[in-house]
Formats: sequence, structure tokens, C-alpha cells
Amino acid sequence: MRTGSLNIVGAHVWDGEGFADRDVHIEDGRVVDRPGEGAQTLDAAGAWLVPGLIDAHFHAYATSMDGMENERGPLSFTAINGTRRLGRALRRGFTTVRDVAGGDIGLARAIDADLFDAPRYHFTGPALSQTGGHGDPRAPHIDTCFSHGHMCEVVDGVDALRVAVRNRLRTGAHAIKIMTSGGVFSLADPLPIPQYSPEEVRVVTDEAKRRGSYVAAHAYSSEAVIHSIENGVRSIEHGNLIDAATAARMAKLGAFLVPTLAAYDAMDRRGAAIGLNAISLAKNSEVLSQGQEAVQLAHAAGVQVGFGTDLMGDLEDDQLCGVRLQVEASGSAATLRSMTAVNAELIGDRSLGHLGLGAYGDALLLSANPLTEPAVLWEEDARVSIVQGGRVVA
Repeated sequence: MRTGSLNIVGAHVWDGEGFADRDVHIEDGRVVDRPGEGAQTLDAAGAWLVPGLIDAHFHAYATSMDGMENERGPLSFTAINGTRRLGRALRRGFTTVRDVAGGDIGLARAIDADLFDAPRYHFTGPALSQTGGHGDPRAPHIDTCFSHGHMCEVVDGVDALRVAVRNRLRTGAHAIKIMTSGGVFSLADPLPIPQYSPEEVRVVTDEAKRRGSYVAAHAYSSEAVIHSIENGVRSIEHGNLIDAATAARMAKLGAFLVPTLAAYDAMDRRGAAIGLNAISLAKNSEVLSQGQEAVQLAHAAGVQVGFGTDLMGDLEDDQLCGVRLQVEASGSAATLRSMTAVNAELIGDRSLGHLGLGAYGDALLLSANPLTEPAVLWEEDARVSIVQGGRVVA
């Protein structure tokens, strides 16, 4: 990834709790304590500077609202379309994404080689699903084989799962994604029922932990969340149907919650018009109203709450709507922390999520104070500049 040297002067700079007036100096892509020779200057007088945003539940390969098309369409088209999705995310201010269910080492190498502008990219490869689980795209009446695709792989049994995890880590996966409850997008599984046996979940988490990685689990209900975290899962994706007791258990075990409020809102408003199937529309109505309540329960229990979007197909352009929905649930300061420091801790990179010494020179310059005018966090025309690695990219 290309880097630059830049002095951002005159801004009000986010420190994790509020804003303080200081200049930010970036040299060769990192924040340093003094201006470097030859650095460009960005006059940010009167503007508000926050760290580059992080979307911890992104799908570069989610080209369609049809699960089988996502999985079995030409990978060349999927990857090229993914580059466009990533570029648009960067221009919205998301300088880092975590791709949970999809992506591969080829896409990551293209980003590292600066073949196109993209956020910093952390991928899991295809998510692991049991037969008939959330990652199995077959409708009940479809009699066809499916073993793997671009976003999901069906793997059953302890030994097979062990090999699958090892192969993902061999090919550069940042973390492992596993499906441990039913989902909105899948056609043959009830939402609340836990998926995979305890032994199967445990072998995945044990293998990941031994390699210094972790497991993110798609899970909605309290039963599925408890099933996941008691067997070593670190990151709960969605979690719309949790109760207060489950949130308390998550906090005690140090599990993160990554809500994806944008997805349900977008499917509710736009799903039917762009061809989302009736089964998924009905499931979406079950979880839509409880997403913001789950965020509030998690915050009240002391859970580390991150931020993600989980947008499929043409719904991708609703990415910033998720910011508005999370601000409505937890306020602008907490949401800003979710999109920066909390997601950085989840990913495990201390150079992300802040603008202190040694941080990546990733920043978003806003036209107003997001604590008093929170709409600037989700309005695209409120973005004055987007900086990645010390380069102004938008």
C-alpha cells in the first residue's frame, strides 16, 4: 500500500473521548511527533479530524442478492466487482475493512500491490457452515450438490473442520468465520437454532487460537450466542436477538459484538424491489426491530461493541446508513469509538483506530463536530478529506 507524508494543521482532533486542537504529522504513512521534510500540508482549520473508520463486517464478494449466484458465479467477475465495492467504501471514509465470509489471498495481494485504491483489508475466506446451515445456499426443494463457493463452504465434522481452518490460515486468512445460527439470507434454516455441535465449534476456535487468530461467528439468538462464546468464539456478528443475561455473559468472557444494523434496514426498505426472496424478507422482519435494542443491551452490560454493515449486492450504497442507525442506538461518541478503537482492538492491530504516535496515517476530516452534529458521520458531503497512509485519497 502506497504511503505519503502529510501535515494536517489546525484541526480539532479526536482523542477517543473528545476533541483537542493539535496538528497531526504523518511521515511515510505513520503518525510522528514533528513535521517531516518535504511533507505536504493539509489546511484543516475549523474542521474535525477523526481516525479512518473501520467496517468490521464487510463483504467484497457479495455481488448479488441471490446466494447461489454469489457462490457459483465467475470468480473473475466477483473479484473485479469486489474492487469497485472496496474503492467506494474507501471514498466513504472506511480506510479499513474486515471481510467476514469471502475474500482471498489474491484480492489481498492486489491491494498490497496497489493495483487499485482500497481500504486496509482483512479477510476470513469463505465462512464455514454445516450442511443446511446459514452458509448453505440451497433451498429445501433444490436437489443439487454444493460444497463450497466464494463466500461460504459446507464442512461437517471435527476432522474436516480442523483441516479447513488450517487451510484458511495457510492462505493468509486474518480470522475464521463460522455460522452458528440460522440467518436471514439462507433458505433452509430457522433463525434461532444453534448450528454446529459444541465439539465442532471448539475445534475451530482451538485451531485458530493456536495460530494466534480468532473466530467470528454469525449468531442471532441468545442460545446461539451462548453456544458460540462458551466454545471459544471471540466475535459475535449480528446478535439481534440477545437478552440481558446473554450480554452479561459476553462481557464476562470478553466477547465482542459486531452489530450490522444497515443490512436489516436496507433489506426492509429495498429488498423486495431488487429481488430478495420471500423467505429472506420474512426472516428479516423478525430481526429488524431488535437490532438497536441489542446494541443498547450490550453497552449496558459492558460488552465491547464494534461496527459492521453486512450489505449484499446493490444494497452496498447504504453503508453510511448503518452509522446513523448505530448513533440512534448508542450516541455519536460511542459509535465513533465502535468504528475506530473498538474495531481496531477486535482486529488486533494497535496502529489502527487512533491518531497517536505510531498510528497509521488514516483519517477522516469532517466539516462539523460529530458530537454536536452527528449527521456529519453519515452524510457524504460532510467529508472534507479522506486520508490513508498519509495520502489524500478523496
